[in-house]
This record gives sequence, structure tokens and C-alpha cells, in this order.
Amino acid sequence: MPNKKPIVLAEPALSYCDAADHPIHGPYHDREYGFRVTDDAVLFERLMLEINQAGLSWLTILKKRDAFRKAYRDFDVDAVARFGARDRARLLRDAGIIRNQLKVNAAIENARRLRAIKKSHGSFVTWLDEQHPLSLDEWRKVFKRAFVFTGGEIVREFLVSTGYLPGAHRESCPAYVAAIKSGPLWKRPA
Repeated sequence: MPNKKPIVLAEPALSYCDAADHPIHGPYHDREYGFRVTDDAVLFERLMLEINQAGLSWLTILKKRDAFRKAYRDFDVDAVARFGARDRARLLRDAGIIRNQLKVNAAIENARRLRAIKKSHGSFVTWLDEQHPLSLDEWRKVFKRAFVFTGGEIVREFLVSTGYLPGAHRESCPAYVAAIKSGPLWKRPA
């Protein structure tokens, strides 16, 4: 009989679940991350937060979340779509948010694109639901056509965080059960 090597199971990969006991990450992990989102303003917020996180830590973004909400009018798509030069200048001076011209411009442009999506589909959530089910690569292509500043990691995190793709929680995580009860689209049959 050939000498067989024992099977060694890999350590579980790092997961956002590992941050569940953190005072800032914990509430987001326990009540939002991976949960189904059906509110357009919340979806827009998540997309903008993911865009702003690029190159930074998620902790930085969560700490600035209230300032983002104030700066971007509670993520009202129509209000942000109307932002002009004065608003851009105001946002670039606002130390409470990420003052990056590309990210500020992306927020405004994506709000304008979302307004068109809402006009043609009724809502952002309807548009997203109509895309389901797609592979991650297909989602990336859809987002590249529809929005600006939406690279692969931004798209993946947005879709995982809003319940369109799996991977938010380990099955052993208490938040997994709550997230499943929210009805994430990835759990529904095609």
C-alpha cells in the first residue's frame, strides 16, 4: 500500500466575523453586513462607502459614516444628483469625509446614473434584483457599464454587504442566521 500523507485541513480564512466584538465593526457586522437591503438610499450609501473605502480601512469609513450621511444629504439620490460646483467644493473642504476629488465626482456622477436607473426601472433595488443571478464576473461587467469608480473589489464588497452575493459571514457566526432571515438574494433560487 502506498504511503499516504494525512489530509491537513487549512485554517479558516480571515473573515469580517473576526471583528464582531469590535466596538465599531461589531454593530455593522451584527445588523447590516450581508443583510438584504431594499432601500435605495441605503444601497446608494453602501455603494458610496465602498467607493470611498478604496485604499483605506473599513474602520476609517465607519468612523466617518455620520459625516458622509450629512455631507451627502442622507444619500438622497436626487439631491446628490443635483450637486454642482459649490457642492463639490464644499465636499472637498469637509474634513469629516474622504476629500478625494475622484471619489467626490464618482458620488455625484453615480447619483445621476442612479436617477436614470430609477426612471427606467422604478428603483435601484428593482434594477439590482433584475440582474440576479449573476456570477461575480458578470456583476463586475454590469457595474462597469452602469457606474464609475466601481472596480472589482468595490463591486464584490457592495454585493456581499447587501445580500446579493454570499460570503458575508461564516455559517457558525450568530449574524449568519439573522442575515439569512433578511432574505438575501443569493439564497433564493434562480
